[in-house]
Amino acid sequence: MELREKKIIKTSLIGILVNILLVAFKAFVGVLAKSTAVIMDAINNFADALSSLVTIVGTKLAHKKPDKKHPYGYGNLEHLTSIVVAVIVLVAGISASVESFNKIIHPEETDYKWYSFVIIVGAIIGKLLLGLYTRHQGKKYNSDALKASGTDAFLDSLVSISTLIGAILMISFHWNVEGYLGILIACLIVKSGVEILIDSIGEIIGKRIPREISVGVKRTINEFDEVHGAYDLLLNRYGPEKIVGSVHIEVDDDMKATEIHKLSQNIALRIYQDFGIVLTVGIYATNNNNPFYLEIKSFVRDIIKDDKDVLQMHGFFFDLENKYISFDLVISFDAKDSNAIIEEVENKCKERYPLYQFVINTDTDISD
Repeated sequence: MELREKKIIKTSLIGILVNILLVAFKAFVGVLAKSTAVIMDAINNFADALSSLVTIVGTKLAHKKPDKKHPYGYGNLEHLTSIVVAVIVLVAGISASVESFNKIIHPEETDYKWYSFVIIVGAIIGKLLLGLYTRHQGKKYNSDALKASGTDAFLDSLVSISTLIGAILMISFHWNVEGYLGILIACLIVKSGVEILIDSIGEIIGKRIPREISVGVKRTINEFDEVHGAYDLLLNRYGPEKIVGSVHIEVDDDMKATEIHKLSQNIALRIYQDFGIVLTVGIYATNNNNPFYLEIKSFVRDIIKDDKDVLQMHGFFFDLENKYISFDLVISFDAKDSNAIIEEVENKCKERYPLYQFVINTDTDISD
């Protein structure tokens, strides 16, 4: 945790340093060459430095220790940081589009010197390298804010490329296309800002855990000999590095409490070691040696096998003495009326076994 925090802050500090240098050089070129595009590019780099500062603040806050008010920690603050970065990107893109539009309506003569091109080319190379480094660090340490900053750095290099193209066309052919190129690049910047914003908001709302994680967790659990199936897997993120969840495992109904206790502890430990997930393990009891139990279970499977909206049945519980049967049906999110599906299955079960009470619980395909 501390290593991740230090690496993110170090990367952000490098970003601040590079962007401040670019602001100074571009502002110098922009003022001397009377180029609005170069000046706007400098302002955009200043916004990037501000974004990196926001990332540092967000990272420090996100790594605060859990407390009574927030027992799962402050990890989700990193997603809020990404939203702030997205807003800065959007503001920069909109400002660039407005300034570029004004440049089209009121074109100005520019006066580029040889050193202007050297500085602009250097800025392009610097931004590309910074973008590669920042995105690499963002992926390595699972930081949305760094990945967003890296993407923004790539887009900034496009802004500088458009400025360079505009300068070359102006000197060679006296074509003043800075405004048109600026609008094109501004649209790309706004598009990137919107994508970062949508992705960050999605994380805060609660995205589905990547399928490879949920499948991997279930596969690992099913490797234990005593387990006949893993169901109801719920995984919740509390920041990029903390996942807390629960799962039900199906075991023989004659297992002793001490055996179940040992099994659930071993599963929780293995999942934490392999995936870094804190998992609570619940139990479903099964009795595959009872012919009547297997008969009813088979009957229910026959009912649901052709219904594309019923993805799975599990948690089958049978109480012969009290004539009570319960099970869970996993219903697809695409189902138009899950209640109607449950009612139809329940009616068919009661028609076949009128002396029994059926309780059917509805699940959704959260992890599959």
